[in-house]
Amino acid sequence: MSKINTTDLLSRFQTASRKYSDASTFMHAAIARKAGLSGADHKYLGLILPYKSITAGEISKLTGLSTGAVTGLIDRLEKMKLLERQFIKEDRRKVIIVPNVENSMKLLKPFFDELQEKTMALLATFSEEQIETIESYFIKAATIMEETKDNLNKK
Repeated sequence: MSKINTTDLLSRFQTASRKYSDASTFMHAAIARKAGLSGADHKYLGLILPYKSITAGEISKLTGLSTGAVTGLIDRLEKMKLLERQFIKEDRRKVIIVPNVENSMKLLKPFFDELQEKTMALLATFSEEQIETIESYFIKAATIMEETKDNLNKK
């Protein structure tokens, strides 16, 4: 491939990547508004949901949020019954956060059903090898973004 074609290909890729990122951000913000959440709270809830339980400190470490900001996040999500605090009997200062997956899915699933259906239809147009390549890109790109976030949060 010539230098010009490579430069053009990379430029097109960067443009497509930026458009995807922007579309994802704006779509999630719209879903959050419809669900009665802020865009950030919606994304943080998505980060918490896979855990059976998690501490506020672990949420702070995952997100880079201050402990005070995490407390506010937990307060807001608990008020909506999307998670709950459980106090440890041996040490009442230690609090475990338990996501309420059932309530969260009731709230969010309707907004994702059509998206999921369209995404699966789109994926069906790609070969297994192409899907594996796309998956590999997303995994590696996410690692780069997580490293960048971690480095920024250290400063």
